[in-house]
Amino acid sequence: VAPLYFEGRAGRAGRPAVPLPVMLRMYLVSVVYSLSDRACQDERNDSASVRSFVGLGERDAPDETTLCKFRHLLEEGGLGERMLAEVNAALAERGAAVSRGTIVDATFVEAPVSTKNREGARDPEAHQGRKGNVWHFGYKAHVGVDADSGLVHTVEVTAANVSDVAAAHLLVRAGDQEAWADSGYTGVARRPEVASDPALARVAWHVAAKRSKVQEADRPFERALSSVRSRVEHPFHVVKDLFGIRKVRCRGLAKAAHLVRVAFALANLLLARRAPRRCVAPHEALRAGA
Repeated sequence: VAPLYFEGRAGRAGRPAVPLPVMLRMYLVSVVYSLSDRACQDERNDSASVRSFVGLGERDAPDETTLCKFRHLLEEGGLGERMLAEVNAALAERGAAVSRGTIVDATFVEAPVSTKNREGARDPEAHQGRKGNVWHFGYKAHVGVDADSGLVHTVEVTAANVSDVAAAHLLVRAGDQEAWADSGYTGVARRPEVASDPALARVAWHVAAKRSKVQEADRPFERALSSVRSRVEHPFHVVKDLFGIRKVRCRGLAKAAHLVRVAFALANLLLARRAPRRCVAPHEALRAGA
């Protein structure tokens, strides 16, 4: 963030810049609690724990306009993806397991449907998508999760009408040997972007069968696959239930993608801090269900 921030630049008129660590921590507070800029300012005034975390003094306290400009600075610099990469690198240095397998999945992130704005229209970059009989307007977060640690390593954000399988090739890392997915990714190995890439073509895809086609004899194996895939739900739970980011306030794909990537970076930190619980390794689960 520092190269983009104006702190310490010579010859700048006006009041001194708020220290960068204070601004960054205030921004992270707004993400974790899903707060608007004004609500984040109020939380700073009302909560002793927030003031302690941010390290605020009376002269350092940023107002909502300063927070808004800082958020735009991060969005325009495309720093959400870099933040996720930095967090994962730090966790790997501290012993977070990294496997050669990825679990892929996607979830909807709603966008405002109101037309009470300057353009008199909904967000032009958001679209409608359906899951079952429920329609969603907004975006879709496609994530790749490490099969052993359960930490998110890749996040791609698209409009809600983009199918899960269309973004699957973006979620597999170089060096991955296996990938797990639900039935929404049926046929992924035959897609042109996968079949035409030698590295992706070598990946062994474990895709769940549709429920209506599962025979009684296949149920133990499908349960084993499900036990592996369930790890992708933990980051979703943190971001959507604990952080409350089920809907974005911003308009535009770039802003939504930045927020979602930062949220998953913070979710990785929270998941890594929890008491370690041994998960059955993917190969052990598959052998148990065989």
